[in-house]
Amino acid sequence: MILPYPHIDPVLVHLGPFAIRWYAISYIAGLLLGWWYLVRLIQTPSLWRSPTFGGRAPATADDIGDLLVWATLGVIIGGRLGYVLIYGTFFCGIWGTSPACVGLPLGYITHPIKIIAAWEGGMSFHGGLAGVALALWLFCRRRRLDVLKIGDLVASVTPIGLFFGRLANFVNGELWGKVTDVPWAMVFPRAPDPLPRHPSQLYEAAMEGILLFVIMQIGLRLFRLHNRPGLLSALFFAMYGLFRYIAEIFRDSDTVFPHWLSVGQALSIPMWIASALLLWLALRRPRVQAAA
Repeated sequence: MILPYPHIDPVLVHLGPFAIRWYAISYIAGLLLGWWYLVRLIQTPSLWRSPTFGGRAPATADDIGDLLVWATLGVIIGGRLGYVLIYGTFFCGIWGTSPACVGLPLGYITHPIKIIAAWEGGMSFHGGLAGVALALWLFCRRRRLDVLKIGDLVASVTPIGLFFGRLANFVNGELWGKVTDVPWAMVFPRAPDPLPRHPSQLYEAAMEGILLFVIMQIGLRLFRLHNRPGLLSALFFAMYGLFRYIAEIFRDSDTVFPHWLSVGQALSIPMWIASALLLWLALRRPRVQAAA
């Protein structure tokens, strides 16, 4: 027994020659809901009573609104360039075992439009994360805000965007899982064969989206990790790296290094290194004491 795959048109609506896709809607939903929740957080006085913050949130609602623009550019530019560099250039240039590698990376030289052709498919979460991190650093430097404090806030809402992104992958019928006989297996129409597979996109939505969001809120609201700036970000990097590594076990990735390690699993290693660095930065910063 298998579950029927719900055939959903990847295009939500056609407006003349333009098409609004569910994938684009997922980016918009993730960014807007993340912005809304960030504003709610900074408007919650109980979160900022510790001496670390002196009774004031680390940013204003206007700051968060402006940051949304910077983060959007970071996600789009970083996500696309990350795919071009990590998958299209590095992986395809050395191994080239994926069908998506046909003509790459030489195609980026002969047809430079391919570098920005995100409409053909190809966005990297890790590239988007790097883009947001750079945008966050530049924004905080410009506004003279504490990058670790703001980074913790952004990390606490990032799973919202991950959740919607993985749902969009499921709607598109892409990034399917390995062949399996579990009762909830599905046949994906774009897969290379009509065999039942793990709905790995939903696994990732559950782990990287729902579960990681719950963990981040527990760290923020119950354990008050944000009182040591950098700890929440360290938690996010560590847990995302773990969940992505686990998800890749079920995902039928066509970007696999020789033997068994996928690119997604390999990229969990720098995530864990970044987590360790953020943990070190958080713990080496002197704890702010309450005024006598």
